[in-house]
Amino acid sequence: MTDPQPPRRRAPGMSPDQRRAMIVRAAVPLLATHGAAVTTAQVARAAGIGEATVFRAFPDKDALLDAAVAEALRPDTVLAELAAIPLDRPLADRLTAAATALLAHLDRLGAVIAVAHTAGRPGRARRTATGNHPPRDGAARHEAATATRAAVAALFAPEGDRLRLPADRLAALFPEGDRLRLPADRLAALFLAVLLPGRPPLAADRPTPPELVDLFLHGALAPAAPEESR
Repeated sequence: MTDPQPPRRRAPGMSPDQRRAMIVRAAVPLLATHGAAVTTAQVARAAGIGEATVFRAFPDKDALLDAAVAEALRPDTVLAELAAIPLDRPLADRLTAAATALLAHLDRLGAVIAVAHTAGRPGRARRTATGNHPPRDGAARHEAATATRAAVAALFAPEGDRLRLPADRLAALFPEGDRLRLPADRLAALFLAVLLPGRPPLAADRPTPPELVDLFLHGALAPAAPEESR
């Protein structure tokens, strides 16, 4: 007895690019879980479509795997997760959520890249050479690193802007008078360097040794002023 199949959905009005994107989104988590052994039938089931639709979008499985790897290299998902962290939560909670999202993203990325290096897919070099799937270049890595640092810096915004808040709102959000010792963008670079040592793409603006020592000794937040601590 075979397992019941999930209902397949038709995709009327989808452009070829939209259909390809839908299939790739379904393939990425399967690729991270099953590696190159993932089948086009599994991808079709996950996408809720027929397997024939996969082959109308991609000439073969190899092309689908290349597209899934390229998608995994994009930072869009983790950037959306960082942007969704509520800024009215305590700073420690915000940064913990950011760290969790970033580490999970890198775990997924590592699994997919491992597949790309070990699968030995025939034709991959040919497609890269013909320009159909260009490799991720330094400009793209720099753009992703800049966007990631900006997203983390935004999590420090309430503390950085606290002097511009009304007194009653200030007291509600920051009862202990939290404020930043350093600019938010620099704290973001330091946070990424501490969270992800050895991951220069996410911390391309490497902190200096004095900055790291200062952060270790004094932290990111300035002590409350005497009138705030009373």
